[in-house]
Amino acid sequence: MPSYTAPTKDQQFVLHDLLNIHDAKISGYEDLDRDTTAAILEESAKIAENVMAPLNVVGDQQGCKLENGIVRTPTGFKAAFDEVRAGGWTALDCDPEYGGQGLPYIVATAVGEQFSAANIAFNMYAGLTHGAYSAIHAHGTDAQKATYLPKMVNCDWTGTMNLTEPHCGTDLGLMRTKAVPQDDGTYQISGQKIFISAGDHDLSDNVIHLVLAKIPGGPEGIKGVSLFIVPKYIVNEDGSLGDRNGVSVGKIEKKMGINGNATCVLDYDEATGYLLGDMHKGMRAMFTMMNEARLGVGLQGFAQAEVAYQNAVDYAKDRLQGRDVTGVKNPEGPADPLIVHPDIRRNLMDQKSFIEGGRAFIYWGAFMLDMAHRNDDKATEGLVSLLTPVIKGYLTDKGFDYAIAAQQVYGGHGYIEEWGMSQYARDARITMIYEGANGVQALDLVGRKLATDGGKHVMAFFDLVKTFCKENADDDAMTDFTGPLKEASKDLQAAGMYFMQNGMKNPNNALSGSYDFMHMFGLVCLGLMWGRMAKAATEKLAEGAEDAAFYETKLATARYYMARQLPMTVTHLRRIESGGDTVMALDAEQF
Repeated sequence: MPSYTAPTKDQQFVLHDLLNIHDAKISGYEDLDRDTTAAILEESAKIAENVMAPLNVVGDQQGCKLENGIVRTPTGFKAAFDEVRAGGWTALDCDPEYGGQGLPYIVATAVGEQFSAANIAFNMYAGLTHGAYSAIHAHGTDAQKATYLPKMVNCDWTGTMNLTEPHCGTDLGLMRTKAVPQDDGTYQISGQKIFISAGDHDLSDNVIHLVLAKIPGGPEGIKGVSLFIVPKYIVNEDGSLGDRNGVSVGKIEKKMGINGNATCVLDYDEATGYLLGDMHKGMRAMFTMMNEARLGVGLQGFAQAEVAYQNAVDYAKDRLQGRDVTGVKNPEGPADPLIVHPDIRRNLMDQKSFIEGGRAFIYWGAFMLDMAHRNDDKATEGLVSLLTPVIKGYLTDKGFDYAIAAQQVYGGHGYIEEWGMSQYARDARITMIYEGANGVQALDLVGRKLATDGGKHVMAFFDLVKTFCKENADDDAMTDFTGPLKEASKDLQAAGMYFMQNGMKNPNNALSGSYDFMHMFGLVCLGLMWGRMAKAATEKLAEGAEDAAFYETKLATARYYMARQLPMTVTHLRRIESGGDTVMALDAEQF
């Protein structure tokens, strides 16, 4: 049976050696010293390892069941959910005014990594609630916030986001769900929503659905979409629960993975809804949830790779297979362990260098979100907005790839369910699809984000890379890192220049290369993270750090990334520069 151990040591390295959060001059960070974050992460690790992880296989095997209109979660989920709630883990970065702990988002991100790696399906119930909480907190009236947020912070009530309909996914302007105004200021919501994660369950007393719908007579397309609060049970004026609302579960989807989470078809039949935010401005309110959710999904992607990698390493050290070509390493046994073989090492080093780089990347994203929101830093907000599709798209694509790579280490056992590796691959697969399929993330990056504010945010990113390389140009210990990073950044800039020169006259030249550009951007982002981590590790060794082996390992992994992973920017650039003609050459009938 697979296992999970929270990587608290590496989490602490990223938080303090790399990001130096305690001295970051961000409101609330002054309290985040090493001892404080260590105490939090050690306690959350206990929950992840001892409460959530043992239920991962249970959730996969049992799934959720719809019985007489009631959704039943897998055995043990309710008791575990109550334990998580009682520990305050759902309230870490929520507003203290509504019962939250008020900690920075970066703390919730680090804890969220552990929880997602231990049991992604289980953690989604609280994760989606947090997204709904954020939308109501940002756009709700004082009365709405007072009614819903205290219960949602502690997950007495959970939340969902309802976008997709049977005939429309990404193109939300095609939606048919309607919201008919009533004399009392409420709306009657009618329509069907599909793919609703945590859409219904037995873990909380109420489910607060945030539903996109169109008010009759409004503008056509996406400009006519509004957002509504539609509770499963009507909330009375005194805060108690009243009648069941007109929303029901049509069915629970049978899926490839995340079986422990109830993915529902929800039918709305004149359900009572309450407008959230401005009329016809539903997408603006929903994107409060979407941007947060996309970072959360990027976290899920690399977290599945992390837990799969941990198990692959254990298997490679234990499984005896063949002899080391340079000489016997296990003379007392019939064969040497798998980990002696170069191709197994290559596989594991690919995984390790991605996972540790991805951790640094997404924690840096959380760091920037805190700086943007807590310090009202508009420039940083622009930069993290640019990087959000890269975080979501690149980390989930590669997270799935490396869950598969971990499965490969097992050979035939990786294909057998009892070893557990297929679940990580199956669970990771959805992260590439939901909260905006990764092709859409790439289009958003190239079609919108690059040109935002005259392109100043992408130029700010290039300046970060340039400054890092320049500051370390005379340091011989950093040559292995600054040289490859500089070359990769040049490739990324060349791709951007190609889009500028060729995208206007033929948009297909840009859009055909958008996916490669997203991956190229991800490679360079991880390259910058590895450069910074190498710098931090070098400084710790120079200071005589006690755990020298940890920092030496970090440097060796950084060198591997620079030598074996980062040069892939050249391939992506060549593909981009081939243009759109080969992509668009066939007529539809020729496929």
